[in-house]
Order: sequence, then structure tokens, then C-alpha cells
Amino acid sequence: MKQDIILSGVGGQGILSIATVIGEAATAAGINLKQAEVHGMSQRGGDVQSNLRLSDSEIYSDLIPSGKADMIIAMEPMEALRYLPMLAKGGMIITSSTPLVNIPDYPSFEALQAELDAQPNVYKADVETLAKEAGNPKGANMILLGMAASHLGILTADQLRDALGRIFARKGEAVVESNRKCFDLGLKLTE
Repeated sequence: MKQDIILSGVGGQGILSIATVIGEAATAAGINLKQAEVHGMSQRGGDVQSNLRLSDSEIYSDLIPSGKADMIIAMEPMEALRYLPMLAKGGMIITSSTPLVNIPDYPSFEALQAELDAQPNVYKADVETLAKEAGNPKGANMILLGMAASHLGILTADQLRDALGRIFARKGEAVVESNRKCFDLGLKLTE
């Protein structure tokens, strides 16, 4: 079994934290992992993207070929659409529905939603608002990871939840529990 995932967003949204949790879960499960990151201009709100490849057999490249990604996990809807050429037929998009308008000619909200709605296999939610309501404004990325968890196939939600605990452990139990709460909220959105 294999899983090729494009993670995308804007600098500061937590895309690399999602990659770290998935990577930790894969390592603990003995799953082969390759990752390639493109940080862009993350400190200035630029594109952040990561190729994450998971497999129970050997992986020869850390880059996902065009049209072969099984899933796009995006913290920003325009960034999800940016990587559509990477998505395999029948692939899935898990995305925030809330735009982060960081350029002058940013498309309208309606145009973005229409384009997303035209794609098959899309799960979207206003993860930023949900995270604030859950008491963890920085937990939007963990809600998105939770939304993807039941669709990954190669890893279980429990493996991801456990990895999340290990990754955030150094920040204390309150931070771990707050992020798990967000993860579980996301999981319920796509069950």
C-alpha cells in the first residue's frame, strides 16, 4: 500500500506541523517515508508545500509525479486548487474553506468555492473558526489533519493521534490535549 500526499498552504498556517505528525506516525508504524518540502517565502505569507510519500515498500523518489497524488491537504483553498494538476484521478482534496487573501488579485470567495465544488471528492470546512470555537486558534491545522485521518488508509486515526501526542509532548499536556481535541473535531467532520 502507498499514499502520496501534497500538503499546501501559506507560511505560518502549520503545514509542516501536519507533515511532522504524519511522519512521526509513519516512522512509529514502520512505514517507509520520503518527504520533500518547498518552503517558499513562508515568513512573508508565501506558498508552503510538501510532498509526503508513504509506502509499505521501498520509495525511490521524494517527489510525487504530476497526476499521481492520492490526496491534497490544504490550509488554504487557492493553494488546494494550485496543486490540482498533481492530483490523481479519483484523488481527494481536504481543505480549509476560508481564504487567506495575501495577494492583490486574489480570486473571489465565490469563484474559489465554485471551483472546489466542481471537483470530485472534496471535504472542506472553516477550520479556522472551528479551532477558535474549540479554544485553540492555532489548532486549525490539526482539525484539517483530523479531516484527512479516516481517508489516509495507510495510517489509522489512532496512530496519528498518538503521534500528535509525541510531537507536542514537550509543550505540555494542555497543548497535547488541545490539539487532540481539534484533531478529533476534524475526524468527526468527515466520518
